[in-house]
Amino acid sequence: QVQLVEHGGGSVQAGGSLALSCAATGSTVSAYTMGWFRQAGGKGREFVGFIRWSGGDTYYGDSGKGRFTIARDNAKRTVYLQMNRLNPEDTAVYYCAAGAAGGTSTQGYEYWGQGTQVTVSP
Repeated sequence: QVQLVEHGGGSVQAGGSLALSCAATGSTVSAYTMGWFRQAGGKGREFVGFIRWSGGDTYYGDSGKGRFTIARDNAKRTVYLQMNRLNPEDTAVYYCAAGAAGGTSTQGYEYWGQGTQVTVSP
């Protein structure tokens, strides 16, 4: 069983930065890909990016390329999402997820965090 606990989020003005973290517990977590998704009101969950524990390979969705960075701390079993140059379109609930398959679809992830709100004002 994997549990994910997110921290961070909040409100920021356009152009600002925020950082999220996701602490993972569970004996098999290192075998999973860690993904970040977001969900704005009335919309489905959108892929933000993922990182693999082993090797630290990352991949980003179009929405965050060049602005968002995902990193991990293996010792702390924590992944981070650093978001820069935020704009109001980034307003959403952000979720971290863990999955054996990983990838860009929610179907690749079996475990989800509780979500944290990010609000970007003009």
